[in-house]
Amino acid sequence: MFSVLVIATRNKNKVREFRELLADMRFEIRSLDDFGPIPEAIEDGTTFEENAYKKALHTAKILGLPALADDSGLMVEALGGAPGVYSARYAGDKASDDDNCQKLLREMAGKTDRRAAFHCALSIAVPSGPALTYEARCEGLLLEEKRGANGFGYDPLFLFPELGKTFAELDSAEKHRVSHRGKALAELKAEIDKVEKWLNMRLAEMMPPHPDHDQFMDNDWSEGKH
Repeated sequence: MFSVLVIATRNKNKVREFRELLADMRFEIRSLDDFGPIPEAIEDGTTFEENAYKKALHTAKILGLPALADDSGLMVEALGGAPGVYSARYAGDKASDDDNCQKLLREMAGKTDRRAAFHCALSIAVPSGPALTYEARCEGLLLEEKRGANGFGYDPLFLFPELGKTFAELDSAEKHRVSHRGKALAELKAEIDKVEKWLNMRLAEMMPPHPDHDQFMDNDWSEGKH
């Protein structure tokens, strides 16, 4: 019976958002920080969906539990969709959020087309391999300087026109209603009964068959005959 879902990340900001968005679910939410050290998944996919699946399956196989992973990033029109799947390491593998934002500002200097979109792909995988995928986008504009103290990543540069605020100026409830991750999780939650049924079916397929006790009915176990 499905009872635990592992969030396949150690990013504390993402874990917090997932816990807030899934707080009313019937199952227990755990993150990688609830377990011992495990190797990191290799994110060498060319799409958000591919990387989300790689992370979810990697975690599910190691822990033997269903895992939920997201791969998300910023796609900028004037940069041909960059930074895209490289959003988290746009300024280098060890880059901070501010490093990435500053590189983006330099790349966008003098550009008048400020259109951008956050994209999120969610993958729920079981250890045997099958997975479910949910995707969502949020359209916005890039500012020329950072605004706001909330959020993380590129949030201070991403203006959501309908509210006239950057993601970093929104409170958690506002952001969850309109963000790419919030929309993708809302789609998942709308189908949660189907998702739980699917997970139970897939996990049951992994269980070893129950022994057929009838095959032992005629055995004579006396006098050491075994």
